[in-house]
Amino acid sequence: MLSIRGLRSAHGGPFDLDLPRGECASIVGPSGVGKSLFLRLVADLDPGTGSVTLDGRSRDAWPPMAWRGRVIYQAAEPAWWQPTVRPHFAGASIEAVEAALPLLNLPASILDAEVARLSTGERQRLALLRSLSREPVVLLLDEPTAALDGASALAMEALLQARVSDGLSILWVTHSTEQASRVSQTRYAMTREGLQAL
Repeated sequence: MLSIRGLRSAHGGPFDLDLPRGECASIVGPSGVGKSLFLRLVADLDPGTGSVTLDGRSRDAWPPMAWRGRVIYQAAEPAWWQPTVRPHFAGASIEAVEAALPLLNLPASILDAEVARLSTGERQRLALLRSLSREPVVLLLDEPTAALDGASALAMEALLQARVSDGLSILWVTHSTEQASRVSQTRYAMTREGLQAL
């Protein structure tokens, strides 16, 4: 279980949340309220105070990179640092990645494409596969379907729901209450003062 207690920054909180293994919780709220910042606080990417534990072990007991390898934050506009796609999957099972591509309506040839020539939606789907290839325990998703058409968004939802069934835990930020209802067992509304269960 991911357990968050009194997590806050200068911009909001305190936030409290429990996310059991193999569940998805969604977070909705107006733009600018701090949803992305909250995910970054959980991932230990921004300074804040409070307690975050994974299976009873404090985040402070993990080396930062080890924590971020188990609790992965995926930004709405993920970073790319190589000119082509394939090097971003170094160390991953390329066979597993290739098997997942058609589940997101992506061709096998895309692994050899230049990142700069890809659409925003293609980059968003590939970034998800990149995150999943690292086998996280918790995935922090910041509007992962924002750039996708309806069919591609549903395909991503189906893939992620299958991973949740396999034990992955997800915190999913979305502006769509309909999507939140489809993908999550627990839903929260965020204000600057905290999270309210819906």
